[in-house]
Amino acid sequence: MPELSLHHLTMLQADPLSLIDAAAAGGFDYCGIRIVPPAPTDVLPDVVGNPALVREIDQRLRSRNVRLLDIEAIWLRPETDVAALVPALEVGHRLGARQVLVVGFDDDLGRLLDNFCKLCQAAARLQMSVALEFITYCTIGTLAQAHWLVQRSEQPNARLLIDALQFFRSGAKSEDLAAIDPMLLPYMQLCDGPLVGPVSVDERRVEARTARLLPGEGQLPLAGLLAALPKGIPISVEAPTLRLAHLPFDEQARIVGDATRKFFADLNSTI
Repeated sequence: MPELSLHHLTMLQADPLSLIDAAAAGGFDYCGIRIVPPAPTDVLPDVVGNPALVREIDQRLRSRNVRLLDIEAIWLRPETDVAALVPALEVGHRLGARQVLVVGFDDDLGRLLDNFCKLCQAAARLQMSVALEFITYCTIGTLAQAHWLVQRSEQPNARLLIDALQFFRSGAKSEDLAAIDPMLLPYMQLCDGPLVGPVSVDERRVEARTARLLPGEGQLPLAGLLAALPKGIPISVEAPTLRLAHLPFDEQARIVGDATRKFFADLNSTI
């Protein structure tokens, strides 16, 4: 059984302290905390500007025996100021995160590459890696595009992040990972879904944010994907679904955790 992390998007309405409690209740080893708004209009609890809350998060992680896998979600946009993101990186480092989740959302590839390199350099000073996730409705929307950007950056701490839903929705196949250096794949995001996904950008965005299935509930060829990834990497369960949103966070986490462990148990029994 790999180590499991509770991704913040799975229950985005949970504040960081509630998310940590839920991760513990669900039997997760890690959680990931969203401390950078992906879009300027997104509203999040102010963690970066609240040292008292940072200390409380640190204490809660320790008391619940939950580690912080990553911080998110830095969308590299045309207006991104990397220097302004350094305090968020420092908070992540303070809380023990080793990964910074990044998305490429700038059509000017030269500027995007430059900002990605600057972010990697800032993160490297804090012993953190930068994991680039490709999303089908963003500028960096395929495995090939993400791999290109990471390689072109020539940054030793630049990494790739595979999200199972986005991977298959982009048209990628598990065998495509044979061309990727396993060192570039430090962890992955797991969920399930129908084999055939929605077509429009808006529908794909809705599916990704509110209509994923728990591991083992859908038709995605997850066994092949997991077999193609490095063995032993942490698995971040990113499975937001409205059908669980009415439940208390702890109960949501128990359902998600139990389903994920059953999925891996069933998978191992077939090997």
